[in-house]
Amino acid sequence: MNSLVRSLARSLGGLLRAVLRAIATVIVVPLLLFEEWGWEPLAALVARLSRLPFWAALEDRLRRLPPWGALLAFFVPVLVLLPVKVLALFLFSNGHAATALTVLVLAKLVGTALVARIFQLVEGPLMRIPWFARWYPRWKAWKDQVLALVRQSRPWRTVKAINRRISRGWRRLREG
Repeated sequence: MNSLVRSLARSLGGLLRAVLRAIATVIVVPLLLFEEWGWEPLAALVARLSRLPFWAALEDRLRRLPPWGALLAFFVPVLVLLPVKVLALFLFSNGHAATALTVLVLAKLVGTALVARIFQLVEGPLMRIPWFARWYPRWKAWKDQVLALVRQSRPWRTVKAINRRISRGWRRLREG
């Protein structure tokens, strides 16, 4: 009887892990795709602000942060955008779904842009934090593996082919 209970517990544990993995995949993969799409271009866009003296000085201070200060710098966009997200919830609750969605999308774009740029500036100090140096490469390898699987999928290849055709057509129209 005791071995039956252990066997059942292992089966339920495996089922629970599979369900959690499926849920995480449904939630995490779209976020990874958005981050992958937006990380570099949005960071480059924010980097253009370094032409402004105030922004250049701010970036210089970020580069010189100690490791834990660099980690805390990631909370700045979260704190700055929190009121914006609360505003979006308020708009949703008052029946302004389209406006709320627009506010949320813009907040996500701005947040991603800021976090991406901050990460570019403080990656060195972050890698001096032992747990970060241990886990970040693992996270990156897992993320790259997931994205490689997504890129091999038929829907991804189909969308890419459609995008290439649209881009070629758009280029011909502009040149034409």
